[in-house]
Order: sequence, then structure tokens, then C-alpha cells
Amino acid sequence: MEVLIKIPEKVDVAVHGFKVAVTGPKGRLEKDFSSPLFNKTVKIAKDGQNVKVSTESAKRKVKSQVGCVASHIKNLIKGASSGYAAKLKVVFMHFPVTVKVAGKEVTVANFLGEKAPRKADIIGGTKVEIKGEEIFVSGNDKEEVSQTAANIEIATRVSARDRRVFQDGIFVTEKVN
Repeated sequence: MEVLIKIPEKVDVAVHGFKVAVTGPKGRLEKDFSSPLFNKTVKIAKDGQNVKVSTESAKRKVKSQVGCVASHIKNLIKGASSGYAAKLKVVFMHFPVTVKVAGKEVTVANFLGEKAPRKADIIGGTKVEIKGEEIFVSGNDKEEVSQTAANIEIATRVSARDRRVFQDGIFVTEKVN
């Protein structure tokens, strides 16, 4: 089984063993696929304007690993060429919430009237912008953008209260590829 991934014009892909580096208009991304689980069965190679992920095994688990590696490489190519973004919405019913970005951290103050602010980490080179009641998370790496958006959403999780009444929080409303 083999999967061919076409490389767009403005993107350059370098493959060194199990390390894949993608350079495009939005920047450079690298991923190391070396793992003792599939180092002997999965092969990654650059073939002209394609990246070939292949295996000679007929086992279902090995075939799924080929598909997984191919999907990661496609995400790297798309991130280096156009990037990823997520839009979050701040919702509050009871107390006005203040959201600020300080360094590598998003701080949510006065959430449900709490004295201590809630904090969420910004992963990697992800950028977070706050405009009114909307938060925009953008970056090159799909995993970093998604994890940062999830961190912000998880930081405002409501527990020990009735969710039907306390519908406050920050929620992902849109993911832009």
C-alpha cells in the first residue's frame, strides 16, 4: 500500500529518514515520525513533486499507520501554505468576563464572579487576538492551534453548577482551514 501526496508549487518538502520538514509562504514546519512501532514497516520518501508514504505489509494496523502519517504530512503542507485558524466566542450571563493575553497565557478574569483568574496556555507559535467578545486563534501548525483553542475552552469549564442555568464560557464556534 502506498499513498502519494502532491506537493503544491510554493511549498518545499525535505525528507530525511523519518523527519519531514515543510517550508512554505507561511513558514517552516517539522515533524519527526520516528517510532519503534513502525520504523521497520513504514517508509517515507520524496518522489519528484510527490511525497510517498508506503508499506509492504498487508496488516491492517500498519496500513492505518500509513494513512496517519500521510494525514500529518498533508496537514504540514496545508499549514505551511495557508495556515489554520479558530474562532471562539465569549458567552456570559451572570458576570462580565474580561479576557486578556499576557505572554504565552490567556487570562480569563471575573468568570462566574470568581476572585482568582482562570488561565490557559498558548502552545507553540500560535497567535491569539481578542476583539470584543470574539477570540481569534491562528498559526501554522494544526495541532498547536487546536490545542490552544481547546485550552481556552477547557479553562472556562463550569463544574458543580447546573449547566442549564450557568451557560457561561468560551466556546469554539468556527475552525477555518
